[in-house]
Amino acid sequence: MSAEKKSDRERGEEWWRTGIIEMHPGVIRLRGYEIQDLIGRVSFPAMIWLMLRGELPSEEQAALLGIALGAAVDHGPQAPSIAIARMAATCGVGINNAMASAINVLGDVHGGAGEQALALYGDIAAAMDGGASLAEAVSARLDRFFAEEKGYVPGLGHRFHPIDPRVPRLMQLTRAFAARGSVSGRFAGIAEAIEAEVATRKGKTIPLNIDGATAVIYGELGFPPPLTRGLFVLSRSVGILAHAWEQSQESDRNKGPLPKEWLWAYTGTPARPFPGDAD
Repeated sequence: MSAEKKSDRERGEEWWRTGIIEMHPGVIRLRGYEIQDLIGRVSFPAMIWLMLRGELPSEEQAALLGIALGAAVDHGPQAPSIAIARMAATCGVGINNAMASAINVLGDVHGGAGEQALALYGDIAAAMDGGASLAEAVSARLDRFFAEEKGYVPGLGHRFHPIDPRVPRLMQLTRAFAARGSVSGRFAGIAEAIEAEVATRKGKTIPLNIDGATAVIYGELGFPPPLTRGLFVLSRSVGILAHAWEQSQESDRNKGPLPKEWLWAYTGTPARPFPGDAD
C-alpha cells in the first residue's frame, strides 16, 4: 500500500514504533502488563528492570538492583553535578532546569567510569569464555590497557576517599546474593582480581570505588555497559533533586563556585594601554 493510500491511523502507527508501552483511551500497558496491575505490586527498581529488559525481575534481582541504585545517590557539593544543581537553583530557575543542568555534565569523566569499568570486566569475561584463566585474562587485558589506553584503570581509586566506604558493603552484599545463587559472582571475582593485579604492578593497593562496585552489580545482573551510565544517572538524580530543592529554599542568589572574596587566578596578559592612548 502506498503512503498516499494509507489511513491517518496507519501512518501514525508507523511513525513511532515501540515495544515498551501500549496506550489507548483508558488503557496503559507497559511491556504487556496493565499499569493498574503493576501499581502497588512492583517496586521502583523492578519497574526500571521491566522497562529496560522487557520482563519482570525476580525479587532478588530487583533487590540487588535497588542496592546499587541506592548506593550512588549523592556525593555532596564537591561533586560537579551536585554543585551545578545548587548553583543553577540560586539563579532562580525551576527544579527541572537545575536537574537538567546537573545531569548534562554526567559524561565520560564524571559519571562514565561505571560504564568503562563494566566494559573492562566484559572483555575479561569474554577472554575467560575463550579458555583463559581469570589471572591470564586480567593480566592480558591490563597489559593492553596500560599499553594502549593509559590513564586510570576504571573502577579503581578515589580522589576523596582512601577507601570508598560504599564498596566493602556492596561487595559483601553481592557475594551474599551469589552465595544464594541469585547471581554468579563472576564479575565480583573479576573486579577483585583487577584490584589485586594492579596492586602487584603498582606496589600499592588502589581500591575499588563506587563505579567499580556498582559496575560489578550491573554486570552480575546482565546489564550492558551503556546502561550502566544510564542507571548511574537515575541514581545520582536523587541527590541532584534533593540538593536542588534544598538550595531553592534558601535565600542565596547567583551563588558561584567560590566565595566572592576568593577570586580566580588570572594568567593572561598583564595590564596594558589601549593602542594609541597616551601614556
